Order: sequence, then C-alpha cells, then structure tokens
Amino acid sequence: MTDLVPRQPDASPAVYDAATLAVLAAMEEAAEKHLDAIRPHNTKRGYANDWALWEEFHDWLGERTGSRLPSTAVTRGTLVGFVVWLDTIKLAAPTSIDRRITGVTVTARGLGVEVAKAATVAARQALKPLKNDPERMARGRGKAVAVTPEQLRQMNAAVADGLTGLRDRALWLMAFSIAGRSAEVAALRADTIAHVSQGLEVHVPAVKGRPPRDVVVHEGKNPDTCPVRAWLTWRAAAGITSGPAFLPITVHGRLGDRALSPEAVREIIARNAERAGLSVRLTGHSMRAGFITTSRRAGKREEKIREQSGHAENSPAFWGYIREADKWTDAASEDIGL
Repeated sequence: MTDLVPRQPDASPAVYDAATLAVLAAMEEAAEKHLDAIRPHNTKRGYANDWALWEEFHDWLGERTGSRLPSTAVTRGTLVGFVVWLDTIKLAAPTSIDRRITGVTVTARGLGVEVAKAATVAARQALKPLKNDPERMARGRGKAVAVTPEQLRQMNAAVADGLTGLRDRALWLMAFSIAGRSAEVAALRADTIAHVSQGLEVHVPAVKGRPPRDVVVHEGKNPDTCPVRAWLTWRAAAGITSGPAFLPITVHGRLGDRALSPEAVREIIARNAERAGLSVRLTGHSMRAGFITTSRRAGKREEKIREQSGHAENSPAFWGYIREADKWTDAASEDIGL
C-alpha cells in the first residue's frame, strides 16, 4: 500500500555550486535568444506596441498620482489597473486587452522582471466579465463617430466651472478646428499659436513621423463654439505665454508644468461628451472626423480641408470622410420623378 501513496516533493530549494549556476544561467540566456530568434516578426512588433501602451499607462497613472511608477512594476495591482485603463480610457476590445496582457508579461520577463502568476490571473479575472459584453466585443470594428457643431454646443453647456472647464472647452474646440490628432493637440505650444486679426495661426508640430503643418483657425460666429475666444480665455486664465498649450490641473486647481499626454486629451474629450449626455461616445478622433465632415458639408474644397488635417492626397481615411459628408449631396435618388 505504501507504494501507492505519492511521494511528497522536497519543498526545500535545490542548492547548486557556482559552476552549475553558471551553466544554468548560460542555458537560460541561450533559451531566450533561441525563442526570440524563432518568434515571428509580427509577434515581436505586437509585443513592442503592447509595451509602448504599458509605458503610456504608467505616464497616465503618474499624472494622476504625482509619482510615476517604474515600468518594470508589473504587479497584480498595475496589471488590473492596465486592464481597466484599456477598457475605459482606450476603449479597447477585450480580445485586444487579452493580447496586451500577454505582450506586457512576455516583455517584462525578457527584461528580467519576475511576474507572479497571481498577477496575470487577476488581470484575466478583471477581463472575464468584459468578454461577456457584446458592445465591448464589437469595439474597433467601426470608425470614430464624427462630432457635430450641435454636439459641441451641448458639451459647452455642460462644461465644468473654473479653470478646468476653460481648459477643456479650449482643448476640444482647438482639436476640432485644427482637425488634430490627440498626439498633435498634446504637443501644441502656446508660443506657436499666434493671435491675428482674423483668428489664430497655429503651428501643429510633427508627431509620430508625420510632418508638421501650419493652419489657420477662423473666429467662430457662435460665442459658445468659437475656438479663438475659447483659446484666448484659457490662455489668460492660466497665464500661459510659452510652453505646452494645455496643462494638467490638480484636484486643488493647481496647474502642472508638463504637457498633457495624448491619452489625457482623449480622456478629456470623452469625459465631457459623457457629461453633456451625448447619445454617442466621442473619442479624440471624433474631433478630427467631425471637422472634415462639417467643413465639407459647408462647401469647402478638398485641398483646403486636407491642408488643415494633414492627410495625404491619396489617404483612404480622408476620402472616406468626404464620401460620408457628400452622401446626401445631389443624391442619385433625388428629384428623379418618384
């Protein structure tokens, strides 16, 4: 009978001499190099993107806590926080979040970080209910909702009081009027936004390899949605003359000294749209899409719109926005005797 009783493993760790430890370390290094060599290029690129998002999450977290954690802090708390951030701020699909967890874990371990199994288990527990939500599972399968001037007015009516409200209004109206990407809005500098008689001359800096551009922002007829008035009011209230155009603001109303991150720009837009009770969820790209479709419906030429948005002449995304704007212009079914 004693032969049927499984032998209990020795709980004490093995003790090796220096020579054995050296061989084991060399084998670990060789194994990592081999696995990296056979890993597909697309997988490597995906892991690099996952880690870039992980870094962005830590930047975002640092802005709110006042202290940036090291990126190597891959713990139960940070991984679960990463899942929540990807879901609520990035609006990522659950399947995408699942892949990000793997990418971050693999990359961290490749850097010599010991990632506890309990941390990845907790992250996937946080992810599990998201996979049961059909709306979340459908994310990423469509283009951003294009904001309309009427929705901008709704956002203005519901904007917060004080310095935060002045910044938020100026930010989303600037994003709309320059047809700016979130990263471009985050990179704007106060000293390269010039106030002239007709409105604003804005230098949009190069981001992510895209060329810079200089655009003009005309004064608006409606004071609630005039980007020029909103910018000048925010600039005066914040006392900004140089440096980042848009700054973080603490819960006590104090200005930070670093530029907002692109993610913070997207969060401000989404938060204000929700505050206004809009029936659609806006993202950072909604401002860019909204400018293009609104400008086109107002009869503006394609080349003038492209100058503002910075799209290439043959950009499929740009022409998709133009087709959407033109959908009801001289429709094929209009005035045909029906």
